[in-house]
Amino acid sequence: MKNKNYLIALVFFFICFLINAQTKLGTVNVNAVLEKLPELADVNNQIAEYNKELETSLQEKVTSYKTKLDNYKLNSAGYSEIMKKTMADELYVLENEIKKQQQNSIKLSQIRKDSLLRPLYKEISDAIAILAKELKFTQILTLDGNEFAYVDDKFDITEILIKRFQK
Repeated sequence: MKNKNYLIALVFFFICFLINAQTKLGTVNVNAVLEKLPELADVNNQIAEYNKELETSLQEKVTSYKTKLDNYKLNSAGYSEIMKKTMADELYVLENEIKKQQQNSIKLSQIRKDSLLRPLYKEISDAIAILAKELKFTQILTLDGNEFAYVDDKFDITEILIKRFQK
């Protein structure tokens, strides 16, 4: 009988603990929200314009390279060996510059895209935090990256951990 009372008390304590420790978890697809923002069209236009500028610059270099290559092919028979080597070296340098510019264009485009999208992601993040508090969620996970989009501050143990390390 005594064991039964202990078991009942233990179950009651456990249930009380679970009720107090409950969390409300939600999910959000940030990219789906992003796609619905009206500002995204402007961002996409700015990215397209920037990519066009990068492409124009690259095409100028490619055109210069092709012109020099065609000139080299047409006139190489009349060039001295030193001139052939100089022209071949110049073409090689131009070819490498084109490859490097292609790689840099990709990186620059991504940097521009990130910088233009950052305010939109911030806007979404702020809206998630407000909505989570309104609906009393303790945690919101993103569906697209399995990251926390929102966590109630009372679940953050950072300060407690810092205090332990400072002792």
